[in-house]
Amino acid sequence: MIPEEVQRAAEILKPARRVMAFTGAGVSAESGVPTFRGAGGLWEGRRVEQVAAPEAFRADPLMVWKFYEERRQGVARVRPNPAHAVLAAWQDRFAEWTLATQNVDGLHQAAGSRDVLELHGSLWRVRCVSCATEREELVVPLPQMPPRCAVCGAMERPAVVWFGEFLPPGVMAAAQAAAERCEVLVVVGTSAVVYPAAGLVSIAADAGAKVIEVNPAESALAALAAVALRGPAGELLPLVDRRIREA
Repeated sequence: MIPEEVQRAAEILKPARRVMAFTGAGVSAESGVPTFRGAGGLWEGRRVEQVAAPEAFRADPLMVWKFYEERRQGVARVRPNPAHAVLAAWQDRFAEWTLATQNVDGLHQAAGSRDVLELHGSLWRVRCVSCATEREELVVPLPQMPPRCAVCGAMERPAVVWFGEFLPPGVMAAAQAAAERCEVLVVVGTSAVVYPAAGLVSIAADAGAKVIEVNPAESALAALAAVALRGPAGELLPLVDRRIREA
């Protein structure tokens, strides 16, 4: 039996041409990636906010790199789940498709998603603190910590957005434009408390988009949702996809 909410989500999505998905830590947690917002949000006795910050890197770059190397190694051991797979398939279903994520783990790309708007950067990229050269770094474990820039020799940092830093302006602008244009916004696995990224939901709703929320619990923006699917995205999105594909 298909739950009524799943059927309603499929009815909204099936005729849509412009669709956007906005994902958060919950979709990766289903693959086994720690969210760091549960279990006290601690790493070696430190708040994550004390590790993932420019001040922390300036004070102790090796400590910060150990934190990110642990995350890289953890992500390297997991695989995309069915929610990632459905979102990757939908990029070829809708005339206009945008996938924006708060996640830095690269699991959407591993599932086949293209042109992902990574609002908070990526664990798999590094950036020079001196000349700002950015490059992909997929080797696990890192051959050198901290890594060094091949252009100028200066130290490299993770190419992620830390607490207190601005989101990449070009990426955020593209996500905001997509939110303003979309007919349907599918919000998956986010608590919707981390701004400015969470503001995408309000932008889409204010522009007239129908919001579908997929999350085990109500998020901070649940009141904006036309349909709320309560449960794991890895179970619910395949059900929605199946209903869309049925004649």
